Amino acid sequence: MAQTAAVTYDSIMKELKERQFKPVYYLMGDEPYYIDKISEWIAENVLQPEERDFNQTVLFGSDVNASQIVDAAKRYPMMSEYQVLIVKEAQNIKHTEPLEKYFKQPMRSTILVMCHKNGKIDGRKLGYTKAIKAAGVLFESQKLKEWNLAPFIEKYLRDRQTSIDPKSTQMIADSIGADLSRLTSELDKVLLSLPEQDRRVTPQVVEEQIGVSKDFNAFELRDAIVNRNIFKANQIVKYFDENPKAGSIYSFLPMIFNYFQNLMLSYYCPQKGNQDAIAQWLDLKSSWGVRDYLTGMRNYTGMKVMQIISKIREIDAKSKGLDNPNTPPGELMKELIFFIFH
Repeated sequence: MAQTAAVTYDSIMKELKERQFKPVYYLMGDEPYYIDKISEWIAENVLQPEERDFNQTVLFGSDVNASQIVDAAKRYPMMSEYQVLIVKEAQNIKHTEPLEKYFKQPMRSTILVMCHKNGKIDGRKLGYTKAIKAAGVLFESQKLKEWNLAPFIEKYLRDRQTSIDPKSTQMIADSIGADLSRLTSELDKVLLSLPEQDRRVTPQVVEEQIGVSKDFNAFELRDAIVNRNIFKANQIVKYFDENPKAGSIYSFLPMIFNYFQNLMLSYYCPQKGNQDAIAQWLDLKSSWGVRDYLTGMRNYTGMKVMQIISKIREIDAKSKGLDNPNTPPGELMKELIFFIFH
C-alpha cells in the first residue's frame, strides 16, 4: 500500500481507469486543474448513478473538522462496494490528528478524496504526510512552467486526435499562458470548431477562435528577430503598443531571453553546424527549432548576443520600475528592438 514511485497525474488516472482504487487521495498544490480533474473523475465514475445518493458525499473543510470527516469515512457503503467521500477546501482543516490516525487504518470500502488547493501540507507535519502515503496517494499539483506549455497543448490535442503546427502552438501558449483551466477551455472551443474531416489547428483557426492575430503575435516577433527583419519587428511592436490587450512586454521578454540564451549556448556546441548535435546540446525535444539557432548564429555574433542578453535584463528591471520612473512598456520594447538590430 505504501507510496513509493513518483506520483503523476497520468499515473493516477491510469490506475483509476483500471479501477485500482486507493482508500485515500490527498490532492494538493497551486495548480487547481489537476486536482479538479482527478476529483471529478472519481465523483463521476467510481459509483453507478443509482449508488450515489447514499454513497457519495461532498464536505467542505471550512464547515467540518477532522473528527467529522473521520466519522463520515468510517461509514459502510449501502448496497455498493464503495462509498466516495470528497472533502473540498481541505486546506482549511486546522487540527489533523484524527485524520492522521485514520490514515494509519483506513476503511477499504471508503475512497476519501482530500482537495487541498493553493498550497500544500505544512512541511513540519512529517507524520501526517507519511500516514497519507502509507494509506494511498499524496499528489502535488504544480503550476506548469512556461516552457512546458507547448508540449501540454500538443498532447492535449493529440489525445483528441487533433494535430497542431508549432506556430499555432506558440500563438496559443503566448496568448493564454499557464492558466490550465482557461487554456483547456479555449482548446475545447477550438476542437468544437474543427470539421470531422480536417482535425488540424492552424494559425487561421487560432485567430478565428481565440482572437490572436496570425500576423501580429509573439511567434512572429521572435521570427522577425531571428531573421533580422527590422521592418516586420517594428510593425509588430507598434501593433502591441497600440493594442495592449493583445500582448505586452511581460510576455515577450521571457520568450526573447530564452531564444538568445539558447543562441549563446549554441556557440559552445562542439558541432554547431549539425542540427541534431545542437538539438541534443540544447536538450530540445526535436530538431525543428534548431534552424532558428543556425540562422541566429549567421545574423548575430557571440559578442552581440551577450550584449543583447544584458540589455534584456536591463529592460526587464526597468519594466518592473527599477531606475525607471515613467517610461511606458511600449517605449521599453521599442528600445530593446532598436538595440537588438543596431
